[in-house]
Amino acid sequence: MTPKIKEYPILKVIGLSTHIKLNEQHKIPMLWKLFMPRKQELKHLVSNELIAMQIFSLSQNGKPKEEFEIWACAEVNDFTDIPLDMKSFTIPSGKYAVFVHKGMDASKTYQQIMTEWLPTSGYEIDDRPHFQIMGATYKNGSSDSEEDFYVPIVTIKE
Repeated sequence: MTPKIKEYPILKVIGLSTHIKLNEQHKIPMLWKLFMPRKQELKHLVSNELIAMQIFSLSQNGKPKEEFEIWACAEVNDFTDIPLDMKSFTIPSGKYAVFVHKGMDASKTYQQIMTEWLPTSGYEIDDRPHFQIMGATYKNGSSDSEEDFYVPIVTIKE
């Protein structure tokens, strides 16, 4: 599990969001079912890629706190013409560890990142959103699906 470390510029997104608890992962597909038919309403799309975003604070053991915000969204180049009931968000620029995730078990990959890669990486999690970009190799529900996990990091200060 070796990520690419890259500086990522600000990312403007528009989409739908909701708050969930750790045991409410079943709400994620419901959010996407609401967003996908409305994606064509976005007037300033940068690409056809989809973005799943999570905004949460980590507890000291590296796990998300009980409730956090999830988004189903897409990148745009400006925030004019935001569709009714959708929201905009700017993901701040910064350093990210980018992992290629294969298959549909995102929680297993994320667990490996936090328990195997992170402790020996020389980095710690930064307080910016985590997100996944689902591009041309993403195949919803397929074991050969691929997407990129963007984990916000900062170098550990000594």
